[in-house]
Amino acid sequence: MRLLKKLLIAIFVIYLIPTFASAGWWVLKDRPQRWSEANWGSAGILPKPEESKEAAIYIFSAKTGGLKGAVASHAWIVTKAKGAQSYMRYDKVGWGSPIRRNHRPADAFWYSNAPELVTSVHGQEAERLMPQVEAAIAAYPYAEPGGYTIWPGPNSNTFVAFVLREVPALGAVLPPHAVGRDYLPDGEFVHVDDDWRDIHLTIRGLIGLSAGWRSGFEVHVLGLVAGLDIARPGIKIPAIGRIGV
Repeated sequence: MRLLKKLLIAIFVIYLIPTFASAGWWVLKDRPQRWSEANWGSAGILPKPEESKEAAIYIFSAKTGGLKGAVASHAWIVTKAKGAQSYMRYDKVGWGSPIRRNHRPADAFWYSNAPELVTSVHGQEAERLMPQVEAAIAAYPYAEPGGYTIWPGPNSNTFVAFVLREVPALGAVLPPHAVGRDYLPDGEFVHVDDDWRDIHLTIRGLIGLSAGWRSGFEVHVLGLVAGLDIARPGIKIPAIGRIGV
């Protein structure tokens, strides 16, 4: 009983207090009440595609709308082939055909929330990885209508996290508030990245852990992620994000 009490206290302090704090701030924040009132235009982060001839790959994440925005974000993938005059954006959404292409500007606000650049790859390395990224997108197992569950997944973050695991050379993991990122396809319990730098264990995205050079050490509970970053020293706070280098 004493051990159970300590565990419950730890969960309350590590996971619930930050979540309640984020929710309180979110309620006070001035934000659009309906999607039609939100800003979906470019945030001006990316250069115009015609200004650079080099290939590029970007991963973005932005807080989502409604009450979900207090604890959750939405991630997407952007690519640009060498010499291309436009970007290609890939999102997983919960309506219609799940994998959407270019339904918003590449670096658009999401429900008026500015996107965070999770990682980017340019030049020859982007050219090398582009076919792998496109193959991972094509291989995503929940790409048909109906292949979306807001919690615990598979959702938009499950899609992007799948691509990041399939192409570990992108060198990134989604932020702690990317609820659904730890959901492994087909009920998989454990996944080891191809380069053996990260291992992921989970029970349907509800509880588990990730460890390795990219992930550091993370424990996820009901979609909320807490942990320590090793490669870039920092802490990962549920619902709030990453603080550090």
